Amino acid sequence: MGVIQRVVKPRNKKSRRALEEREPKAIETLKQALIIRGSHTSETVREVLKDLATLKKPHAISFSKKNDYRPFEDPVPIETIGVRADASLFVLGNKTKKRPNNLTFGRTFDGKLLDMVELGIDHYVPLSQFDSDSKIDSGIKPCLIFNGPLFDTVPELARLKSIFIDFFRGPIVNKIRLAGIEHCLSFTAVSETKVSLRSYKIAMKKSGTRFPRIELIDMGPHIDCSLRRTHLASEDLMKSALKKVKNINKVKKIKNVSKDGLDNTFGRVHIQSQKVGEIQTRKRRALKPSLEEKKEAASQKAKEVEEAHRK
Repeated sequence: MGVIQRVVKPRNKKSRRALEEREPKAIETLKQALIIRGSHTSETVREVLKDLATLKKPHAISFSKKNDYRPFEDPVPIETIGVRADASLFVLGNKTKKRPNNLTFGRTFDGKLLDMVELGIDHYVPLSQFDSDSKIDSGIKPCLIFNGPLFDTVPELARLKSIFIDFFRGPIVNKIRLAGIEHCLSFTAVSETKVSLRSYKIAMKKSGTRFPRIELIDMGPHIDCSLRRTHLASEDLMKSALKKVKNINKVKKIKNVSKDGLDNTFGRVHIQSQKVGEIQTRKRRALKPSLEEKKEAASQKAKEVEEAHRK
């Protein structure tokens, strides 16, 4: 019998906003990734997890302590820490007698496990063995290249491609500056069960033309993996995870606000009629009528009254 999870109800507006931030969004924010160390790990697995955290920085949360997680048998612990950390991506590194040097890439949706793919590390060259001059700053959006038609024809590799895109795509931007393209991640489907990862720094050289000459500098790491176990989401769950809201980018119309051809914003404000004559103004001495003006006004008023009586 399954354990019924307690439904957390917000007690105030701040708690309600915090829970709404963790709900699935029509426009996704940049996803956080959990880098989890298993109960038993080898030196190779630890170095791979360290390099993956470096490539994912600053949106990676690393777990240095050992964690006895087995997502294929019980995904609840990973789902729980994912909700607490507000992270929908995870990679778990461990080793067993049957599956040495093991990596499990996965993701969740709405706090529940969506899909995951288990990879075995066949060959690995760490990031530390490459020239330090080829390093780049963290947080740079990489170019993702997937080589081979198997990423589109094999269902497991197609899902692995989708997970890699979610994991490595970086911040979502509307425009890209040419000088800001510095990093390239290349994934190659060698066979239906073999995948390799290479990382390059993009160097732009002078070419004598308008466009620069591009050179790729190997910056590491090198990871060659073999496909092991998979857990793919059902069609209904995947459909709900990929659901798009219509007109999500449509600007909501605001009443009495308009824009001209130059994108200047104009607003129309409706107010009640004001009785300007009854407004209390500050009385200044310079604005008061003089004694001569008062006498002249009084004599003028007397003449008007006298003329009125004659008529």
